[in-house]
Amino acid sequence: MTKKFAWIMSPDKNWDDKKGLITTSLESGIDHVLDLSDIDKIQKLGNINVVSPNEKSDIVLTGIKGEGDGTLQLKDNLDDSNDLNLAKNYKNKGKTVASYIEIQDKKHEELARKLGKVVDYLILVGKNWTVIPLENIIADLQKVDVKIIAAVSSYEEAKLAIETLETGTDGVIFQPKDFNQIKEIANLVLDASSNKYDLKEATVTGIKPVGIGDRVCVDASAMMNVGEGMLIGSYSKTMFLVHSESLESEYVASRPFRVNAGPVQAYIMVPGNKTKYLSEIETGDEVLVVDKNGNTQTTVVGRVKIEKRPLILIEAEYESIKIKTLLQNAETIRLVNGEGEAISVSDLKLGDKVKVFIDEGARHFGMSIEETIIEK
Repeated sequence: MTKKFAWIMSPDKNWDDKKGLITTSLESGIDHVLDLSDIDKIQKLGNINVVSPNEKSDIVLTGIKGEGDGTLQLKDNLDDSNDLNLAKNYKNKGKTVASYIEIQDKKHEELARKLGKVVDYLILVGKNWTVIPLENIIADLQKVDVKIIAAVSSYEEAKLAIETLETGTDGVIFQPKDFNQIKEIANLVLDASSNKYDLKEATVTGIKPVGIGDRVCVDASAMMNVGEGMLIGSYSKTMFLVHSESLESEYVASRPFRVNAGPVQAYIMVPGNKTKYLSEIETGDEVLVVDKNGNTQTTVVGRVKIEKRPLILIEAEYESIKIKTLLQNAETIRLVNGEGEAISVSDLKLGDKVKVFIDEGARHFGMSIEETIIEK
């Protein structure tokens, strides 16, 4: 699943009202603002990327003209050569470029295809997204390195754009009317970026202490609930759902931000259906939190802690597929059983059912591919 995003256009309001909406957008995870008049003021609000025709902007915008009052207007004439040359000129200067185009007929659609092969972001505007050939443009540019953004005016239009042709647009841009609309569309984008994994119930076939190793704790910047954890495994295509330390213990207090994940060589699932070695994870990286039903959310790593600890080998099997991982040998380390409940490795018995993920493809540099790779 490609990570979706949202941008906003600065609302046509006085600075104080505009500031409040932009700040709320930033707090909701929307960190790109299209603006024509208050670039300097906006950049002082935080780490925000400003999109405008000004060459000093973070992202240079083509395809529009700006009035002195900051009103956004489309260019009067469709000019393939001029728009393309302007975009190419900015790209040659090393700029990140977005192009803004209203799709009114086939000529505009063709220009969008041409611009999509030049610019970094293609903002498509339509009078009615139910009849605009958005599907055609997405299909034609799906193998091109460009992000397609639909200009929308409501939650319903944003949902339609993101879901068009299954893959949908990469993002949406809207002019916020109020704080609630910002929150609704930000949540929509977050949900649309979430993978869902089809978790299986594997049968435990082996439990064996194996000695000391370098164990990794992943401390997230978000709290995890009971039933949530991370996908961890010794094999990149078969992984256990390792439960977070969100449960109380008679020995230690709960740490709902932590997953005691396993040794340094183990794999962890990260956004985009990719994996990384636990040894590679560090502060600021993104990892996936997965619940007992396979629903996911992305979280940022706040800290990684590596210590020498006794390890235990857990082996399981699902339809003749063998699954293995090493975990710390301690009663606070838990998997998720067939009923979706946390079960300590110290209580695990042969024949128990545990939640696992099995990828159909093999992996190369963390990405799922159609290739035969044997892991044992």
